[in-house]
Amino acid sequence: MLQYPPIDDSWYHRLPNLIEEVSAGGIVARREGHEVYIALIREAGSPHYVLPKGRLEPSESIEQAAHREIAEEAGLTRLKLLADLGSRERLSFSKRRWKKVHYFLFQTDQRHSDPTRLEQANQTDWFLLNQLPHIYWPEQKALIDFNRDRIVQWVT
Repeated sequence: MLQYPPIDDSWYHRLPNLIEEVSAGGIVARREGHEVYIALIREAGSPHYVLPKGRLEPSESIEQAAHREIAEEAGLTRLKLLADLGSRERLSFSKRRWKKVHYFLFQTDQRHSDPTRLEQANQTDWFLLNQLPHIYWPEQKALIDFNRDRIVQWVT
């Protein structure tokens, strides 16, 4: 079974001679009445939630990659781009690459998902913005927390 090490500050210090990997993904939100929900994913066998994201493919823009990765990992395809939330950097899970991840805020009306990346068997769950579970990567949690008021404002 895959081990999930605790994430500390060492993951956020770039090591020499690492290949940089560019990824894209985002926060997908929907409104239901007065409540705002956020989509988070879990890979099969993982106890941890993360935001959907992944690597760019050749000749793909960052925004196109975010749309594709969210469709593949979370199964959400009816996405309306609301904002560019900037990028965050850290070591990859294997600590063999330096990841630069570009995040966007999307709105959707979808409640049910159908992930297209079947080899990963991800599970998508919706959580109230103010009642999120533990998110494995601290920079993803910080991204949500920093943009919390704007998410509520923009998701109408």
